[in-house]
Amino acid sequence: MASPTEPTPTPDDPDLAPVVGQGRGDPTWIAPALTASEKTRHVGKTNVFFGPPLAILSDGQKNTLEISGKLNRTAERYLEILQWHGLTLTEPERQCLAHICHIGFMSPLEIRELPMEVTLTRFTCEGLDKPALAAKLEAASFADLVAVVESLGF
Repeated sequence: MASPTEPTPTPDDPDLAPVVGQGRGDPTWIAPALTASEKTRHVGKTNVFFGPPLAILSDGQKNTLEISGKLNRTAERYLEILQWHGLTLTEPERQCLAHICHIGFMSPLEIRELPMEVTLTRFTCEGLDKPALAAKLEAASFADLVAVVESLGF
């Protein structure tokens, strides 16, 4: 029997030999990317800055588990809203909205003003009908507008 301090003998057959970067003991090993279903749980704690919206959301919660539960329920509901809301946009419409949203953070007021911003922007591209896009945004719910902004990455 080999001692635990001795290295494990490598088989002579190259097909049976460990591949560099494939084993957890190898320092060059890289963890595989997580699938969407595997991303459902992060082990450990994360520091979160509680700005005014999170402070309001967690007001009255007494301990970490209550706050964590509230944040997770809210995030789950928000993800459902994003899944079921939004607008079908053409590529020129997406480009126009991305140009408008590229200012960075979009506050709720700025999201509500997207229809007006479309009429005011100087952005143009082939196939863009600004009055039609503004009308589409005006008829949309706030949840639809938020889903559009999120789908654009803002």
